[in-house]
Amino acid sequence: MAEQRTTPRRGRGRRPAAEVRADVLAATGRLLLQEGLQAVTFDRVAREAGSSKVTLYKWWPSPGALAAEAYFAQSAPVLEFPDTGDIRADLVSQLTAFVRWLTREGAATPVAELVGAAQADPDVARAWAEEYARPRRELARKRLQVAQQEGQLREDADLDVIVDQLWGACYHRLLVLKVPFDETLVPRLVDQALYGAARLE
Repeated sequence: MAEQRTTPRRGRGRRPAAEVRADVLAATGRLLLQEGLQAVTFDRVAREAGSSKVTLYKWWPSPGALAAEAYFAQSAPVLEFPDTGDIRADLVSQLTAFVRWLTREGAATPVAELVGAAQADPDVARAWAEEYARPRRELARKRLQVAQQEGQLREDADLDVIVDQLWGACYHRLLVLKVPFDETLVPRLVDQALYGAARLE
């Protein structure tokens, strides 16, 4: 009887690190937006992404830090900052996208949970500040700076305070007051920040 030879099956091979990382972030982002921060564990993400827990432990110090980075990746395309040459229109456009992202597209709960986790988890706090909050703030500041250079804002306008007034108001309503809000708030926020409340003489 002729000897039968079995050809070993070829596995998929090792995926490129960038592909694995993208799959992990995508899976984590889905879990975060659909089920909240408690669903983001290394066990669950590894199963969802077809990765290994060893890889996750190697790349992220905690599930919270992974969730924070996944939130940044999910939100980046939504929160791009336009530059049409009209600072009021651009602020209304960007803030409307931000408020809609929070109130209609499921980001409000994950944002609240991540900000809460950042108070106790230094890795989440570092990731939130260094990878999201400060870069997002700088994008807004640069857009305001261009408008200032173009004469759309006063030369002495405090750009950091304008950023605080606009995005800070949204976070304050979401995290502190816990009151509902929607896109109709945006034009009023922008006009108040740009034109102020003082009576013109």
